[in-house]
Amino acid sequence: MAQLFVDAHTARTFLDEPVTDAQIESLYEMMKWAPTTMNIQPLRLIIARSDAARAQVLEHLGGSNREQAEAAPLITVVCADSNFHDTLSEVVPHIANAREFFLDDERREATARHQTWLQSGYLVMAIRALGLGCGPMLGYDAAGLDAAMLAGSSLVSTMVMTVGVPDPAGYGERRPRLDLDRVMLER
Repeated sequence: MAQLFVDAHTARTFLDEPVTDAQIESLYEMMKWAPTTMNIQPLRLIIARSDAARAQVLEHLGGSNREQAEAAPLITVVCADSNFHDTLSEVVPHIANAREFFLDDERREATARHQTWLQSGYLVMAIRALGLGCGPMLGYDAAGLDAAMLAGSSLVSTMVMTVGVPDPAGYGERRPRLDLDRVMLER
């Protein structure tokens, strides 16, 4: 519990150790069980391993996010697949007309983004469960990154996330959290 919650920090620096294919497979085996509306599963994860892919991502990051990502063993782009409805016959086989619920493009993309955020929480927990750390980043040029890496696809980025073995020396002080009575509101 401590590794997942209490002692966990956003990783800003990493040890010089690669993230292996086996670790990536383990991450997926854990995070794939995230709940989503109707089991739609819109999250897609771009693993930017090649120098060219890393450069494409880095080009769209600014300031300290770029510096942190440059030094990370693995850079990923968390994406929502706005055409998730094309896989519903596989993941929702018990509802014959499931695809028809998502024919409206605007509603489907909004649903994909919302559910990808839910799956991303599971991704963070899977990363931590493996003893790795991550640095989720929203400070990037999403339109530029999407045009460079995702053009012609049904994917839209929701965040950039660095992954690796965290260097505890890079952890800052714990920032305050709100008290229980300000978060858990009883009615």
